[in-house]
Amino acid sequence: MKKLWIIMVVAMMTACGSKNNTESVTTEEPSDEIAKDSVSTSKTVSNKDVDAVTSATNVDNAPTFNGVMALSPQHRATMSLTMGGRIHTLKVIEGQMVGKGQVIATIDNPDFIQLQQEFLDASAQHDYLDSEYKRQTKLAKEDAASQKKLEQTKADWLSVKSKVAASSARLKALGVDPAAIRKNGIMSYLAIRATIGGYIAELNANLGKYIETGQALCDIINKQQPVLELTVYEKDLSLMKVGRGMHFRVNGMGKQTFDATIVSIGQTVDAKDYSVKVYARVKHVRPDFRPGMYVRARVN
Repeated sequence: MKKLWIIMVVAMMTACGSKNNTESVTTEEPSDEIAKDSVSTSKTVSNKDVDAVTSATNVDNAPTFNGVMALSPQHRATMSLTMGGRIHTLKVIEGQMVGKGQVIATIDNPDFIQLQQEFLDASAQHDYLDSEYKRQTKLAKEDAASQKKLEQTKADWLSVKSKVAASSARLKALGVDPAAIRKNGIMSYLAIRATIGGYIAELNANLGKYIETGQALCDIINKQQPVLELTVYEKDLSLMKVGRGMHFRVNGMGKQTFDATIVSIGQTVDAKDYSVKVYARVKHVRPDFRPGMYVRARVN
């Protein structure tokens, strides 16, 4: 009887030990929730957003920056009038290419004719008084003329000289050569000439329309050196360095990429979205590039 009891105790202890070993092995198995989390994480990495410029799936790709194609201020000119008047002739249309100095319109204004007349009258008086002043100076040295007469002649000569200078400066401000007026006489109409070469844009004129002083006639844009105006947020400013290269795509031109170089970084932050404007010069210009085109870029 005692022997039987000892055998039963040993059997019970063996069974308990087997149960504990089974539980220990079971706890080392991953739970269903951990397995699901592992699959979810793997799926997130594999479905990273595709890079907008290169279409690559590498998670280490640089961020893309949106912007537009623009022109530097030196390559856009506003043709505003320093003397108002009625448009007599209009020699250009929107989108037409013009060269520097080319006449784009002529203005009819009686004040322009009067200005030329004042210049010619002052020039004639200046020529006469210049000779008279020299004559009186010579006579005064020979004691053949009074000092008072010499001083009066000099005062008249200086007064007319200032009138010539003033009217000459006004003609030059209008783009008119005073020497041409003296040689060829009075011009009937004021010619408006292009200050730079480029394309006519935002034409605001037609025959017979009166343009006020300071009002814009049109803009002239030179597309030979376009720049990218990009919006960059504060967190990405460390990527922006003057001289650093960029790749960019133009909306509507497919997947073709172009090159640019950063030339300027804005020093003020937009109060609404905390962004900064960054400018990059386009390296290889195409004729179909136009200001205002939407672009996407990233640094090399």
